[in-house]
Amino acid sequence: MKSSISIEKIYVILADLEETASILDNSNSKLKAHSLLQDSPMFSVNLFNTNSDLFTDYVIEIKSKTAQLSRLIKNKNEELSKYQIELIEKQISSLHNAFHSNKNIHDEAQNRLNAMASRRYKKAVKAVIQPSQNLYQNLSEHHEFERRLLQMLQDKEQERVQASSATFNKLSQDVLTLHQRLGRCRQAISKIEADIVKFESRN
Repeated sequence: MKSSISIEKIYVILADLEETASILDNSNSKLKAHSLLQDSPMFSVNLFNTNSDLFTDYVIEIKSKTAQLSRLIKNKNEELSKYQIELIEKQISSLHNAFHSNKNIHDEAQNRLNAMASRRYKKAVKAVIQPSQNLYQNLSEHHEFERRLLQMLQDKEQERVQASSATFNKLSQDVLTLHQRLGRCRQAISKIEADIVKFESRN
């Protein structure tokens, strides 16, 4: 009886999550800043199998996990049921945190867009062609930054695996932030590489 009530409560929570996710996804899709976040996972692979920039996709995964939980309960598999409930609780908690962080994340992305636009304007006014050696140095620095981010992400993931429930949410937010920084770094690397190709094609 207790398990069936838990399932029922999860579905009620999921209905609310799905509504909020749909609203936020629709709102985010209209923001220019969201282009910087597209195709970047919101959560660690240890928490979600889903790899998406859409909240709705993560709700769908939790629904699937809940359906699996229901079958486990019916089969009286208490050990796996307990594990599945704990995972679902962590997923729901992390999704709630991501909802609350959504505005700040997009505000930060908008600031980056504004900064990029400003830099492009200054470059156009100055009409300065960056020497090839500077481009390669910039590329090397970004690759080093990417390496450090990957190491930081690995360390945070390890911390989170061993974390208590009290620190799990904060570590999840840290992991999310590092994923986003890594995504931005890789976007910058792609842009620098494109700039190198353009520069060398003119010479």
